[in-house]
Amino acid sequence: MARKPDTESDRLDDAARAGWLYYIAGNTQDEIARKLGISRQTAQRLVSLAVTEQLIKVRLDHPIGRCIELARSLREIYGLEMCEVVPADPASNSDTVGVAEAAAAELERYLISQHPVIIAMGTGRMLRAMAEQLSPMDCPQHKLISLVGNIAPDGSASIFDVVSRVSERVKAPHYPMPLPVIATTVHEKNLLLAQSTLRNVLDLAAQAKVSLVGIGTVDDTAALLRDGFVRPDEIRSLLKAGAVGEITGWAYDEDGQLIEGLTNDRVLSIPLSKPVNRRMIGVAMAPPRFAGIRGAMRGRLINGLITNEIMAERLLEG
Repeated sequence: MARKPDTESDRLDDAARAGWLYYIAGNTQDEIARKLGISRQTAQRLVSLAVTEQLIKVRLDHPIGRCIELARSLREIYGLEMCEVVPADPASNSDTVGVAEAAAAELERYLISQHPVIIAMGTGRMLRAMAEQLSPMDCPQHKLISLVGNIAPDGSASIFDVVSRVSERVKAPHYPMPLPVIATTVHEKNLLLAQSTLRNVLDLAAQAKVSLVGIGTVDDTAALLRDGFVRPDEIRSLLKAGAVGEITGWAYDEDGQLIEGLTNDRVLSIPLSKPVNRRMIGVAMAPPRFAGIRGAMRGRLINGLITNEIMAERLLEG
């Protein structure tokens, strides 16, 4: 007689078991139905549920020739140390799908090392999506460092804080920056940065083997504006000064030159090195970020990129 899940917990347990049997053990849906004592239709639904609930994460390991060629061209033209280009779904409205999974896989390459590694990261929706794709691990030997403050303008913890979420997933110690992204005044910035507790975070960030950062826009859709760190008139001033993108709050122009003055005088994030002196990987794919990605590569603010083939093609055309 077919068994029926009794509770939501039982339903997810069955979905996890069905997903494991299908994706890991290689069973057919008929075999899963027989082993779990359910109908084939129920087995199919449980396998689908395992994916939608992210109980099973599917990654494409087979490289696609076109993506490999795009990545090679981007490395050569922009002098990148690493570049990964993933397939794109032209019909998708997602700003993270595919790229977040690739970024998680890249991060896991460092996390699986048995030797201690210092890893730094920014914040934002893309990196938050990356964190959700990480496999649970036990990595007490590593240190995770935040490059940017995790405090929202109202004093609450930022919902897009990444380093703490990654720490939860991989059981590694993390070092947050208990600051807003941008101070209200230059005087406030100097006072906040004078805190002795920040010195260890700054020192560790300088030793990071790899950093992963999102690339933000500077326009009326900018995360800095939406999250309340800057005002509309400050965005207009940045645009007038030629800003096209921002990394951890630092605004820069189409050639990757940091904007002088304005909000950059009040940014509390770890300063950007120019040219970058460690592996700094930009993770972005959304069309509005085109100018920001290109500027970051032109100015050597990043020396690595994870994006999709649509963005890669635009970067090579431009």
